[in-house]
Amino acid sequence: MDYPIEVRRHSAAHVMAAAVKRLFPQAKFGVGPAIDNGFYYDIDIGRALTPEDLKAIDKEMQKIVNQEYEFLREEMGIDEGIELFKLLGQDYKVELLNDIKTKGTTKVGAEELGDVEPGSTKISVYKTGDFVDLCRGPHVGSVKDIGVWKLNRMAAVYWRGKESNPQLQRVYGLCFATEEELAAYEKMMEEAEKRDHRKLGKELEIFMFDDEVGPGLPLWLPNGGVLIEELEKLAKDMETAAGYVRVRTPHLTKEELYLRSGHLPYYADSMFPPMELDGERYYVKPMNCPMHHKIFGNRPRSYRELPLRLAEYGTCYRYEKSGELFGLMRVRSMQMNDAHIYCSEEQFEEEFMAVIAMYQKYFELFGIKKYSMRLSTHSQEGLGKKYVDNERLWLKTEEMVRNAMLKHGIPFVEVANEAAFYGPKIDVQIWSAIGREFTLATNQVDFAVPERFNLAFINSEGKPEVPLVIHRAPLSTHERMIGFLIEHYAGAFPLWLAPIQVAVLPVADRHNEFAYKLAEELKGHGVRAEVDDAAESVGKKIRNSEKAKIPLTLVVGDKEAESGDLTIRRRGVEEQDVMPKADFIAMVVDTIKNRK
Repeated sequence: MDYPIEVRRHSAAHVMAAAVKRLFPQAKFGVGPAIDNGFYYDIDIGRALTPEDLKAIDKEMQKIVNQEYEFLREEMGIDEGIELFKLLGQDYKVELLNDIKTKGTTKVGAEELGDVEPGSTKISVYKTGDFVDLCRGPHVGSVKDIGVWKLNRMAAVYWRGKESNPQLQRVYGLCFATEEELAAYEKMMEEAEKRDHRKLGKELEIFMFDDEVGPGLPLWLPNGGVLIEELEKLAKDMETAAGYVRVRTPHLTKEELYLRSGHLPYYADSMFPPMELDGERYYVKPMNCPMHHKIFGNRPRSYRELPLRLAEYGTCYRYEKSGELFGLMRVRSMQMNDAHIYCSEEQFEEEFMAVIAMYQKYFELFGIKKYSMRLSTHSQEGLGKKYVDNERLWLKTEEMVRNAMLKHGIPFVEVANEAAFYGPKIDVQIWSAIGREFTLATNQVDFAVPERFNLAFINSEGKPEVPLVIHRAPLSTHERMIGFLIEHYAGAFPLWLAPIQVAVLPVADRHNEFAYKLAEELKGHGVRAEVDDAAESVGKKIRNSEKAKIPLTLVVGDKEAESGDLTIRRRGVEEQDVMPKADFIAMVVDTIKNRK
């Protein structure tokens, strides 16, 4: 039978637990769900597991599979289940069942326990040989149907994510239907390790972190500064052509502004603590929108001025938890490709879809071939808590977004209970060249906050009307976008984006003068060119240029100095080209200018 891969993975977690129980009869078990590409199980054997233990567990799993046990399901009442797991010495399972009995629900960290249906008075257990586990299922018919697996890592975790609870060992495994799929995934992970933006960011001198500066606060080195400037220039070019105007706002503001916008109650846990000065509380800003609203409301507005598109690469600060920080992907200081579009309801569809079209232009430019749009909506239960309490406007704006996407033929998936607190949004998931998934851009509708700031324009009938606001960030933040691009390109950036675009390598000291004149000429045409005049062989200089992933390398000797023709090495290409200097400069300038 062709079982869904999630079912195979969850079943593999049970087989692993059964193997652990055989090897360590005293073992107690937490939870063991299927996850992307595999599974894990949280285990307590009274000590830390070792790599040798992992090999023994893997071997025992194979023995169990060879015995071809069936997965046998049995239903019982919760009280009966509690007594069963007490008898089995499975304290963690007993705790979870007691939670279901007394609270009607249970959570492990932020996730609802998958083993029991919330609010249920019945439970199910599965037997695999002599191993019994709590689970709602489903599972494969026999252990031989789990597919192929590989135990690949371990981590220490606290039971239910609380530091006051016992520490368990989380054993992770990969699981796929076939050997070929497992091999392909492992190959992709090998490539992903080579492309890790933290590793390449250090090797290519793009960014750094420093303990004295603080975690999550990146320092951009000169090469990173170039990447930032090029991305910002790209955004300015695109936004100027699309009718945006640029503004700038301060890095901190009074508490009153975020109380008025409604952000503070919702985002307090993600904000840095306030500073007190002259009896006032100030916050470093976690977002730009309230200040942009102030700019819109600076003077009376007419419908003739709409849509008004205010753009800013503003630096924002968010207090991400230490355990959630991850290179450039999760930071505490971020420069956001932010803009707010103030428009009438009649203009909404055109403006919203113009933002989607801008996303698609960026994806084409960066060679992003796989992406998905996700419509995030509210939940009725969250009104007044997680979301602004206005069911009518929620339903209306969600329908406006849904209809616009459908009308323009843009595929999307819909996900409940993930909206912004003030309105629905389209989030964009993208995949890098090696298939790694990133959450990048967002396109949000705000129907609530403009009214809090008394924002209005005079419509064509001479009456005041509250504008809709579209929040958008197609290029995300510099931090996340550059982290993605490092991995997407494996650090080998296209010519227009590369920090050093041309390396000039003199063959001998007597060629240095020609090399520097050539580099200066290239710089005069806006090309980032550097000379490597180190006392090393040409071969070593070429290898250094390749290691630095410089797109174009010019080796200059007597022939080049005398003839004016240049010998060109292109990154990743073995064959060399010879081209007149004027033609080379024209080609490079055109490629950079048009971001080819």
